[in-house]
Amino acid sequence: MSKKAITFDSCNELVSQFEAVVKQPVKGSSSVYYTGVDLGTACVVLAVLDENFKPVAGAYRYADVVRDGMVVDYIGAIRLVRELKAELEEKLDTELLYAAAAIPPGTDSLDGGAIKNVVQGAGFEITALLDEPTAANAVLKIENGAVVDIGGGTTGISILKDGKVVYVADEPTGGTHFSLVISGAYNMSFQEADVYKREEKHHKELLPVLKPVVEKVASIIKQHIEGHDVDEIYLVGGTCCLTGIEGIIEKQTGIRTRKPENPMFVTPLGIAFSCTQEEMA
Repeated sequence: MSKKAITFDSCNELVSQFEAVVKQPVKGSSSVYYTGVDLGTACVVLAVLDENFKPVAGAYRYADVVRDGMVVDYIGAIRLVRELKAELEEKLDTELLYAAAAIPPGTDSLDGGAIKNVVQGAGFEITALLDEPTAANAVLKIENGAVVDIGGGTTGISILKDGKVVYVADEPTGGTHFSLVISGAYNMSFQEADVYKREEKHHKELLPVLKPVVEKVASIIKQHIEGHDVDEIYLVGGTCCLTGIEGIIEKQTGIRTRKPENPMFVTPLGIAFSCTQEEMA
């Protein structure tokens, strides 16, 4: 099988556009808007695309309404999504009707209903519910390999062959565990540790401290890709913003590992790309 070189150029450009419209939304005359709702363990993100699937607005807020990929504060989650929706509607001077959402792979029977109800409770018509790494691939456009979404609570894996998802898995371990380790090592509160790790200037110093947790994530990835023909791993999710994380995972798995410039917003944009006007049954 001939290998096609994968670049992140279009992905990086799209994320860059999204980062710009988070700061300065683009008001226009789109006939319809598509919203991606990413209910993360650490951060809730709304990404809005116009009828041409171009980013026009976005908002995010760090919150504690989801834990290890499961909604633990149902009312709080609805309130937060509703507030972000209203904030974007005011900026765009339009009503946002349609939204897609995503869940950790393999958890649809456990929490798919809760995520769907949160999005509907916030006032959206939900049009699609898919797993997070698969959603991310709507932006990455990987044909073969493993897309790994390392979020706040879990590590989700989608293995693709010829553009089709052939295997999905999700296991606890993510950014929350990073914060717990930092909290213990630096005698900080969990909240202080959570903020500390987000600042890129601390990453070089934190990488050796967090190496054992990153190696645990790598062992999860290695376990799930065993037996599959995977020669490249693609990282997305807020936790992958840690500088140097890809090097540790590559060394542990023995498989080339890469990530886009800003892996945090890839999944919510991919969710928005999966949104259509046809409401789910």
